[in-house]
Amino acid sequence: MAEGEELVELKFRIYDGTDIGHGTYISSTAISVLKQRLVHQWPQDKSIAPKSAGDIKLIHAGKILDDGRTLAESRIPIGDVSGGVITMHVVVQPPNSGKKTEKNPSKTQRCLCAIL
Repeated sequence: MAEGEELVELKFRIYDGTDIGHGTYISSTAISVLKQRLVHQWPQDKSIAPKSAGDIKLIHAGKILDDGRTLAESRIPIGDVSGGVITMHVVVQPPNSGKKTEKNPSKTQRCLCAIL
């Protein structure tokens, strides 16, 4: 740990309310590193599981955290929560497979609105 870096205690809540990955992290920990760690710690008994870190979205205070940022850059309240644990929500969302769902591309659906 570099001098001047603070510690933050985090836990991650998945879709069914289970908490995983509880631990203390340094403020320079990248969001992508947290995601990779969560993939490895994912409970085996869950029906929905990420296959890679790209399948996970971390949400804190209503914001999706960017992979290229650290905890400090993501404005996580490091040091502001004395003795408390910060909970982040984890959403598993596989990337789009690129398949077109539209069966007949020549027909487009249109919506019209009239303001009276």
